[in-house]
Amino acid sequence: MKQLILGGVRSGKSRLAEARAHASAYPVVYVATAINGGDAEMEARILRHRAHRPSEWRTIEEPYALGSVLLANDSCDRCLLVECLTLWLTNLLCMRPDRFDEERRSLCDAVTRFNGTLILVSNETGLGVVPLGELSRRFLDASGELHQTLATLCDRVTLTVAGLPFELKGQPS
Repeated sequence: MKQLILGGVRSGKSRLAEARAHASAYPVVYVATAINGGDAEMEARILRHRAHRPSEWRTIEEPYALGSVLLANDSCDRCLLVECLTLWLTNLLCMRPDRFDEERRSLCDAVTRFNGTLILVSNETGLGVVPLGELSRRFLDASGELHQTLATLCDRVTLTVAGLPFELKGQPS
């Protein structure tokens, strides 16, 4: 089962993803994409996420090569939870723009080939105004295109708003 969980900041998407990973009854591999670049607030977020995760979950920190990580950890008796795709996009667009197209293709290919339980978490950012800056517009375009592609590849797509899940595709298991 491949799932995509979308929502705004503090919408409840992480809590939902973690609950679904736990409910899978499989060992969980948590793939974290955040990078602490000396930002105290981001470091606090990362620490809060780490403290909240069950100690038996294995964590892999990978800011760029998600496709490779997914395929290397694919197993029918394991659940991978990726948090979060919009941070991953930001990492690539800001720090490794030369790898953006290659890594995006690699991720989509890995999702297509993935055989285990996969939960992808991402911020839905396309519900607001079009920003003025070129990089911001490129980010919104890239995240919207990625979400559309992943929605076609996933069995289940959920949008979270105010802590409530709205099923967009697929049925609850």
